[in-house]
Amino acid sequence: MLQENGTDPRRAILASVKRPSRYTGGEWGSGPVKSSDQDPVRVCYAFPDVYEVGMSYLGYQILYGLTRSLPFADAERVYAPWPDMEDALRSSGTKLWALESGRPVSDFDVLGFTLQYELSYTNILTILDLAGIPFRSENRGEKDPIVIAGGPGAVAPEPMAPFIDAFCIGDGEVLVPDVLRVLHEMKGRSREEKIRVLSGIEGVYVPVMRPKKPVVRRIVEDLDSAFYNTEMIVPNTGIVHDRIAVQVFKGCTRGCRFCQAGMTDRPVRERSAASVADQVEKLLKNTGWEEVGLLSLATCDWSGMGKILKRFEPMLKKNQIKLSLPSLRVDAFSVNMAAELETIRKGGLTFAPEAGTQRLRNVINKGVTDSDIESALEATFSHGWDRVKLYFMMGLPSEREEDLAGIHEICNMAVSIARRHKRRGDVSVSLAGFVPKAHTPFQWEAQLDRQTLRERGRWVKNNIRNRKVTISYHEPEQTYIEGVFARGDSRLADAVEEAWKRGERFDGWSEHFNFERWMEVFNDLGIDPDSYACRERGIDEVLPWDHIDPGVSKAFLLEERRRSLSGDVTPDCREGCNACGWQGRTSVRSCSNG
Repeated sequence: MLQENGTDPRRAILASVKRPSRYTGGEWGSGPVKSSDQDPVRVCYAFPDVYEVGMSYLGYQILYGLTRSLPFADAERVYAPWPDMEDALRSSGTKLWALESGRPVSDFDVLGFTLQYELSYTNILTILDLAGIPFRSENRGEKDPIVIAGGPGAVAPEPMAPFIDAFCIGDGEVLVPDVLRVLHEMKGRSREEKIRVLSGIEGVYVPVMRPKKPVVRRIVEDLDSAFYNTEMIVPNTGIVHDRIAVQVFKGCTRGCRFCQAGMTDRPVRERSAASVADQVEKLLKNTGWEEVGLLSLATCDWSGMGKILKRFEPMLKKNQIKLSLPSLRVDAFSVNMAAELETIRKGGLTFAPEAGTQRLRNVINKGVTDSDIESALEATFSHGWDRVKLYFMMGLPSEREEDLAGIHEICNMAVSIARRHKRRGDVSVSLAGFVPKAHTPFQWEAQLDRQTLRERGRWVKNNIRNRKVTISYHEPEQTYIEGVFARGDSRLADAVEEAWKRGERFDGWSEHFNFERWMEVFNDLGIDPDSYACRERGIDEVLPWDHIDPGVSKAFLLEERRRSLSGDVTPDCREGCNACGWQGRTSVRSCSNG
């Protein structure tokens, strides 16, 4: 919190920037910080994007509550400052501060980042620099925080490895207590000793101490007995997802071959309906939010959904609370389930067929048939919705022109079904470029070059003839840079640092992203970005992420790649074990939870 003293320079800084509420803290549910008498390990969780995005991320809400629940640790937060705030901090010579106490970020014992998105990497350097912390682990001194990182990017960590002291590979609910307990026990010891001991924790990767064997991802095996938050920080300004968020299960059984999370976040571990109900009821009481989001990779696959809907519908209707199901399956069952909730009958529904033809959906193992799409659209408009949003990818392996034309056919079918039910039938299509990700069956594939991606996006957009359909496609430059870092090695750290020095910030925001600057950096450093993004890997090639073991075996990924090339579908794990590599590694009753 800001001091009451009117001479505090931060007050003048806040008066000079847009949305000062991003930096003031004091939200309901945050703090107070623990006293020094308790001698906690002080952790600052740093989200490398703006406040509105970071406050919408459930993972940090969980880690914040978990850390504060530990008797030997305390948590505060910081978010990447918008460029106007960065300029104000630099011009005044003020260090970046944590929201809860106003303490400089450099004064913490631990600084924890999440690697959610490759295009946020330059923002990590912004936070380090504004805190006065050296970029490179090798240059940090005894007074600098231990810099840790987790999240999806940690399973392919090398582009950021020189900047991070330790990566947490897996679920923070089990890793964070172990890491912080060790650091508390080692208070007063040298930085080198602390990092050496951290490297001995299962699931922790310390780049300066190359592991002799792969680092195995840690998982929460029983969600009901693990920590889950019954309080949340309520933002004091609008954010992207302004709602209570509850994770109903981890993992996914569907096996989409393009999906990194679906491959690496195995096995499926469900939270019981009773546990979810308890959490939702407490969060509603403690926060005052008016919307509840049930989150997972495929929420409608959760076995407790029917019980929750039956239990919550009267309460939600009485209190005018909206229940959102962000990940609807493309089938009539999911639509009918949504239709039972009068609280979500406004607006439209969103589906992700991903590809326009059955052949290509089989290649990516999407598990969605033409019949599923038709029945989902039929159910949508028959239940009274007026519009749908459809997500597709372009540049998928083996994609042909007829696959792109299939997107038009699905859109036209949607409009036709809507007219039959006398609905408005607005169809919005979002078309994104495919990025091969580490630890997936497509990790060996070449990414489509920028010009071809642009041509395909324009072709899909320019050849739609139905005025009820609007199509937008992502410009390929950001997709390309994402692809470079998604399968990069530690040599790319030099490019991240140099691009940052030349002004690169908020690369995930189109108004700040500068593709020409990135290409100049690559050229000046003698780095060929095409060799990372657009080159097919050999199956015997040593990959930069091979020292990270996410639980899914390379043999399984290679077999899935072979099956994709022949268009063979791999069944949902709930129909039987597909021998992905997790069997025998965990005490979870079965990988499919059932």
